[in-house]
Amino acid sequence: MDGPTNSAPPGADDMPSKVGRAMLFAAWIVGLALLAMFFDGVISGRDNPNPDPVALQSGGGVPEVRLERNRAGHYVAGGRINGSPVRFLIDTGATDVALPLSLAERLSLPLRPGGMSKTANGMVRTWTTRLDTVDLGGLVAHNVRATVLPNMPGDEVLLGMSYLRHLELIQRGGVLTLRPHLGSS
Repeated sequence: MDGPTNSAPPGADDMPSKVGRAMLFAAWIVGLALLAMFFDGVISGRDNPNPDPVALQSGGGVPEVRLERNRAGHYVAGGRINGSPVRFLIDTGATDVALPLSLAERLSLPLRPGGMSKTANGMVRTWTTRLDTVDLGGLVAHNVRATVLPNMPGDEVLLGMSYLRHLELIQRGGVLTLRPHLGSS
């Protein structure tokens, strides 16, 4: 008398363990991807703790924007040029708003010859332009002079004095407060 026969194909007993290993591997990949996304957000927050600042009314009814210093000690914030989102680095040592050529082209800014400028990278040929609006958290300036630099890396805009001259800047601790000059709107 023959015993019961196993009609499963050879290797079928290993099938559940292969599927389980594949699912475990996929779970690890998804977990690592989620961790990478989380830490990317944490690092971005440390580089730019002010991604979308908003002007709030101070005790005197004057709108003001408060920016936190990033881990490198700089004031970085999201803002807009001519309605398009950009990332600003506050630079009180820059005469004009300064932006890279690639960003100026993407914003379709009209470029006029600007001459030569001395930068940290040496002498470079520059262009000039006018920005219809520069907006940092609702503090808007119109017809702002800007310099376009061909060798400036990245997309960060140096927010120089051609914009900042319209504002009062108060630094206390790790917070920079910007607000319109008293008597101006």
